[in-house]
Amino acid sequence: MVKFIARIDAKPGQEGLVSAALRELAGPSRAEAGCLQYVPCRSREDATKLLVLEEWESQEALDAHMETPHFHAFLVAAGEALAGPPQLEFVEPL
Repeated sequence: MVKFIARIDAKPGQEGLVSAALRELAGPSRAEAGCLQYVPCRSREDATKLLVLEEWESQEALDAHMETPHFHAFLVAAGEALAGPPQLEFVEPL
């Protein structure tokens, strides 16, 4: 199992565009084989900080997700509105 938190920083004033792109990405991502959890979130303290809580059955399922048309469409839609590349923090249960 692969669990991580993807942190996506939007440029100030671009939060709405990035949030909308993440909402569009969520449905198709949840429908993928191997997706156990896909939850886009926003920081309460800073609206430019967006997070996605993700859990995949395997690294292969995650790799396949990153090659899907809907994932690439997100990167294109949000591209210029991002303050930098998404940061992934892999986690495990205690």
